[in-house]
Amino acid sequence: MSDRSRLTGKIGDETLIEMSQNSLCDGDNNGFPHDTDGYPQPDPSESPTPYINPPDHGSCESLGPGVQGHGTCDSLGPGVQGHGTCDSLGLGVQGHGSCDSLRSSLPSIHSHHSGSDHSDSSPERGQILRRLSTVTGLTGMWRKRALFLKHRSRVDKHQQSKDSVFFRDGKRRIDFILSYVDDRDGERKQERRKEYEANLKKAGLELETEDQSESDDGKTYYVKIHTPWDVLATYADVLKIKVPFKANDIPAHKDIPMNWLFTPFRLPNHIMNPEPDYFTSPFNKEKIDFFLIDDKETFFPPSVRNRIVYYILARCAYYKEDSDDKNKKGIKRLLNNGTYGAAFPLHDSRYWKASRDPNSESERFSLYKHWARFFSFFKEQPLNLIRKYYGEKIGIYFAWLGFYTEMLFFAAVVGLICFLYGLFTFDDNVWSKEICSEEIGGNIIMCPLCDKTCGYWKLNSTCNSSWQSHMFDNVGTVFFAIFMGIWVTLFLEFWKRRQARLEYEWDLVDFEEEQQQLQLRPEYEIKCTSRRLNRVTQEMEPYFPAKSQCARTFLSGATVIFWISLIIACIIGVIAYRLAVYAAFASIMKDSPTNNIHMVGSLITPQLATSVTASCINFVIIMILNVMYERVAIWITDMEIPKTHLEYENKLTVKMFLFQFVNYYSSCFYVAFFKGKFVGRPGDYIYMFGWSKLRNEECDPGGCLIELTTQLVIVMAGKQVWGNIQEALVPWLLNWWGSRKARSHPESLYSRWEQDHDLQNFSHLGLFYEYLEMVIQFGFITLFVASFPLAPLLALLNNIIEVRVDAWKFTTQFRRPVAAKAHSIGAWQEILNGVAVFSVVTNAFIVAFTSDMIPRLVYMYAYSPDNDLSMKGYINNSLSVFNISGFSEDNRPDDGESPEWFNSSVITTCRYRDYRYPPGHEKQYTHTMQFWHILAAKLAFIIIMEVGRTPLATLLEPAIETEPIERAWKL
Repeated sequence: MSDRSRLTGKIGDETLIEMSQNSLCDGDNNGFPHDTDGYPQPDPSESPTPYINPPDHGSCESLGPGVQGHGTCDSLGPGVQGHGTCDSLGLGVQGHGSCDSLRSSLPSIHSHHSGSDHSDSSPERGQILRRLSTVTGLTGMWRKRALFLKHRSRVDKHQQSKDSVFFRDGKRRIDFILSYVDDRDGERKQERRKEYEANLKKAGLELETEDQSESDDGKTYYVKIHTPWDVLATYADVLKIKVPFKANDIPAHKDIPMNWLFTPFRLPNHIMNPEPDYFTSPFNKEKIDFFLIDDKETFFPPSVRNRIVYYILARCAYYKEDSDDKNKKGIKRLLNNGTYGAAFPLHDSRYWKASRDPNSESERFSLYKHWARFFSFFKEQPLNLIRKYYGEKIGIYFAWLGFYTEMLFFAAVVGLICFLYGLFTFDDNVWSKEICSEEIGGNIIMCPLCDKTCGYWKLNSTCNSSWQSHMFDNVGTVFFAIFMGIWVTLFLEFWKRRQARLEYEWDLVDFEEEQQQLQLRPEYEIKCTSRRLNRVTQEMEPYFPAKSQCARTFLSGATVIFWISLIIACIIGVIAYRLAVYAAFASIMKDSPTNNIHMVGSLITPQLATSVTASCINFVIIMILNVMYERVAIWITDMEIPKTHLEYENKLTVKMFLFQFVNYYSSCFYVAFFKGKFVGRPGDYIYMFGWSKLRNEECDPGGCLIELTTQLVIVMAGKQVWGNIQEALVPWLLNWWGSRKARSHPESLYSRWEQDHDLQNFSHLGLFYEYLEMVIQFGFITLFVASFPLAPLLALLNNIIEVRVDAWKFTTQFRRPVAAKAHSIGAWQEILNGVAVFSVVTNAFIVAFTSDMIPRLVYMYAYSPDNDLSMKGYINNSLSVFNISGFSEDNRPDDGESPEWFNSSVITTCRYRDYRYPPGHEKQYTHTMQFWHILAAKLAFIIIMEVGRTPLATLLEPAIETEPIERAWKL
């Protein structure tokens, strides 16, 4: 048996045996034998019982005692349960579906009698028992084979492909699947399903149910839904779905010069353009002859069919006609209360293999082969095929993501050049040399950075951090900040152009939200019991009383404010941690114990240790608050009962982005604009909340920019890694675990609807989270990019992976989403515009107040010795002097905290970072004129950056000519 078969799993306590390709039977022959030598053969003089196409629940004639039959069953022995057509099975055999394959594979069990007159006679029963004894004598092999074929017949009945997307008749297409498990105590659920399915039939849909015995787990029922032509035509008219009426006779564009250079990046034409180009018009049921209808069954593509079915499912009631409760409507409520477990359209094939059914398009396989595999990352995206398979809404998302990734390439190149400039100009970094010099930095004694536990320190101890800071804080920083202000404007304007082109190519030019997205949500129709006359349409429509709406809006706003306040409280807690822990790190590291750590020991300073640990804690808090707030945001948006799907998405988008904006960016804002800005001076320090003993943080002499870079890298990179784990690894693990039982069976036992049922559900907010992730990333690379020129490069690398991960996820890990139309990225466009405008301000402030570039430029052009435009003496010029005797007991370091080299009788002053007059001066400890010169230069830079962007955007918009193109296409 070892060379003829293999074990494939268990059903109950029985081991299944599947024959290999070289054995007795194979899957391609549906269980029929290749070679039956050595096996019991039927008498050739006997004619086999003809095949009978069984009804779902027919009659069984002449069954023995204890038999339960469904279908036409002839001459079964006692104790037999039959489903379908089963002829002359022996004692204890259970038949499901057509038993031709079983009869053919077991030639010794052919029937001698097709009638019922002798089914219970002793000679006949004896003959059957003798034949069964022959079978069971084959060491149980045929019994296991019979069990295998019994389960295989679930999919192979009527010679139907296991990947079929059609009803049992092989003609009617499955447009939607409903699944459920029939609970023992689920009488109310049964009643709901009965009424709901009855109402679906009244609406014109055709249903076919797969019994639980036919399912892989033996528990799940599957209701297959088909939409006949009349229903499709009716709702296509209602939804104003555009269909072709004439082939496009406009000449194609001429080839682009040097087009052959892009050949490696191209996809085959049948993938890029899966269907011909037509002129289209909204469908009109009364003018069918006007449209190009070759075949009514294929005229509407599957994406349109499932969209129409979902429209019906979302509005179909599940109450009786005489019921007083009219709120019982929609598949969403039935899914929420557990009446149904899942509702989804089918994929058209397996993703790794094209369907054998010639009527199946196998577009899923094409998408996986040409788009969803990582090694296709350099190829263009088949946007037309994505749009055809998933709908315009998902197509627009991938078009935007691809365009955003393309534009990131230019920002990444310029950012890398700026970083390399900082790397290669180390030798010209005069101020870092002065800090690291024993003659200059080694002789400058700095004031303590915290009270009591921090001692005096030498400036050259920050040598490494000053070199690191130079890589990001140099002349290139100013140039890159200006460049990114131009880049973000170009990105948004060119996207408008690309979006307008897609709007034309996908026939969405006159797509109006009022016609499609502004259809009332079923939840709104159910909740709104009041109606009033619409003055425009002159029709009665539901409305929500203003008093109730205001109350819900007020509660929603209060909830959002509460959660944002919670974020701010957490950020304050992290700041308090930074202030408290810095003193501890300073005390521990005063004798440089980290120098013993290989490679990085000399790089670890109290500032770095504090910044890294605080950033990690902040990242964990961000992730926890995100999980909690997502649920709250959805709940309060549902509570507001938005009128339309568009309104629902816009409200949720604003709530989620506002929260995420504060959650992700608040720590970066603190480091960029608050840390080191409000510290006071030695002898007059400023404390947190004024009364606490936590002294506000200072920036080290290298500046706070390197800390902002650290914070940005940890939060941005951590979010991208965590996001990819959530998007790719978690769905894969869930699918792997959910389909573990099915993997032990042969592929022929795993039907198309069961395969899709075991995938993850793609919720109606699935695309919302994809946009949110990318927009948050867009904020990181625009709002704080002046502090980290490599941010666009990291985003580019992430997005190259992101495009393929999203494609792989949509194609392999998720059920097919219901198709939806959209002509733009919606509210995200306005959010991107707002972030772009705000980014110019933040980058200007980062260069002005976080970077040291402007103080250096002011020194070089106005205060350098002998006006030689050099940076010599800059460090000494940028540090003020304080008399140690001016420290109070609360500020002075405790005994033993200062290093051994410090001698208070010799060293009487310390230095600190500011521009103030020295002790003994008539204006001692007040700001010098240089401070005001630098402040004026900073404000001038901010004004130039902000004012300069406005005329630039004004010039670019007409140059790109988005609106003229839109008007021309509409004409």
